[in-house]
Amino acid sequence: MIIVSDASPLIALGRIGKLDLLREIFGSLVLPDAVWKEVVEAGMQKLGADAVGAAPWISCQSVHDQDLVNLLRHDLGAGEAEAIVLARECNADFLLIDERLGRSAAKSLGLKVVGLVGVLIEARERGLIPDAGSLMNRLHGEAGFWISEDLRKLVTG
Repeated sequence: MIIVSDASPLIALGRIGKLDLLREIFGSLVLPDAVWKEVVEAGMQKLGADAVGAAPWISCQSVHDQDLVNLLRHDLGAGEAEAIVLARECNADFLLIDERLGRSAAKSLGLKVVGLVGVLIEARERGLIPDAGSLMNRLHGEAGFWISEDLRKLVTG
């Protein structure tokens, strides 16, 4: 299974010490260079950044289609644009991304997307987390991750 990830799910889970949920669910992740730079290099000294950099199940890969990256950069950040292009180039099973515009762009290119809420639902269904509600509260309180009330109900319901 090939999973490409944007930065926000890594940052959020890294900050609460739950990055391994991604390994337990997906096995491995591939990050484009821009996401690696954002999370590991620019994020150095931030909680969770070292866990991403040290994880042997997370690899980094360069994108080839810079024209598409540049086109997507009109509306998206570098990490989101590269994650979308890399997911397309390596025919990823899923793109792990949370930002609304990025998800929309990815879907318009035919990519399957999953967000952090989807990860929590899968973790709950697999019995990897005992309480999705408390984990969402930690994501919000400790990582500053915003989750709508509708999505909260979906996860805890």
